[in-house]
Amino acid sequence: MPISDSISRFSSRVENYIRYRPGYPPAILELLKSECGLAPDSVIADIGSGTGKLSEIFLKNGNRVFAVEPNPNMRQAGEKYLAGYPGFISVEGAAEATTLAAQSINFVTAGQAAHWFDPEQARREFVRILKPRGWAVLAWNDRCMQGPFLEEYERLLMTYGTDYEEVSHEHTSARIEGFFPGWTFHERRFPMSQQFDYEGLKGRLLSSSYTPQEGDAKYELMLAELRRIFAKYKERGRVLFEYETQVFYGQLSA
Repeated sequence: MPISDSISRFSSRVENYIRYRPGYPPAILELLKSECGLAPDSVIADIGSGTGKLSEIFLKNGNRVFAVEPNPNMRQAGEKYLAGYPGFISVEGAAEATTLAAQSINFVTAGQAAHWFDPEQARREFVRILKPRGWAVLAWNDRCMQGPFLEEYERLLMTYGTDYEEVSHEHTSARIEGFFPGWTFHERRFPMSQQFDYEGLKGRLLSSSYTPQEGDAKYELMLAELRRIFAKYKERGRVLFEYETQVFYGQLSA
């Protein structure tokens, strides 16, 4: 997929992304403190920072965070959301060209974003901006697909998603090793969940880049199926969305 398309495809989904996409568990911060030496004075470059969901956990820790985002709509949303943090620095840039100074960063992070990067160019850029023995941290909130409700939701995406199979990625140690050949990465997983009423479930669905938008012939059919699924599985007016947060982390060097 062209990088330009991966950037532009979220422009019309910003509000739903802010409201309905999950954040990241605090356990990530504790992991990086204990195993990677993360400290409040560590400098972070959060690549593909979007609306700031991963950046925020580092800002709360007192870190200076360069939030690098190529999509202007997502970047502006992040600037508004994170404006109150003194360590927040918004950067117009991309994984392949961050504009950051060489050897200026302790941790390069990417939340829900690395699968959009050009591997070779991003790898070269990360090595350039990281200090010696700096860390790369890649995280994804992977939606669980087990259980009747989540299985039916998955079938909905397969049926109505515009390019769901093309952009849906499985994040495994083997894939990460392919992204960063020659470096050792460690993997940790953490459970997480969200609860949604119908409007929340609809917003979560529409935050995904591969779902049809209003005006598309499949849009109303998709929402009718979503209403059916919600009515079938709701408990006390809500359904449970379960995730597994995958974190891959390793030290990069030239």
